[in-house]
Amino acid sequence: MSKVDENRVFNVLFLCTHNSARSVLAEAIMNRLGQGRFRGFSAGSYPRGEVNPFAIRLLDKLNYDTRDVRSKSWDEFASTDAPRMDFVFTVCDDAANEVCPVWPDQPMSAHWGVADPSQVQGSEAEIAAAFADTHRMLYQRISIFTNLSIDALDSLSLQSELDRIGRVTNPLPEKL
Repeated sequence: MSKVDENRVFNVLFLCTHNSARSVLAEAIMNRLGQGRFRGFSAGSYPRGEVNPFAIRLLDKLNYDTRDVRSKSWDEFASTDAPRMDFVFTVCDDAANEVCPVWPDQPMSAHWGVADPSQVQGSEAEIAAAFADTHRMLYQRISIFTNLSIDALDSLSLQSELDRIGRVTNPLPEKL
């Protein structure tokens, strides 16, 4: 990346196959942590059409704005009139292995895979705990990302940092 305008807001797209849980959580976290510097979006290759109710419940409990949360196709972000993406992160293994659309301006990308909490079988409490764990993992990675000095890193160094963040596996407890 060349010299960056310090007032610029970077657009970040989180991809997951169904865009119903992980990518939606990541979008909400990015919009909270990156406020004024990053703007989060999410999409799926095969969107489910609705956001998982456990994801909505968790976001509401943590006081995220969920008014505009919806499951949507990544095609919305591949069109010429879509916001220009600076970063694209896959948060599920299926999406990482799929052929993605060609993104205008070739944004930087990385795989930040996390387990799918919607696949957890068990009681409501166990499922809710899986969603909370997913939130903590994404929160940690996005926190690291939003604290990078992007304007001080060249493209190769930045790509290395994005890949390193995707390997973070031990979520730190978040103050809620």
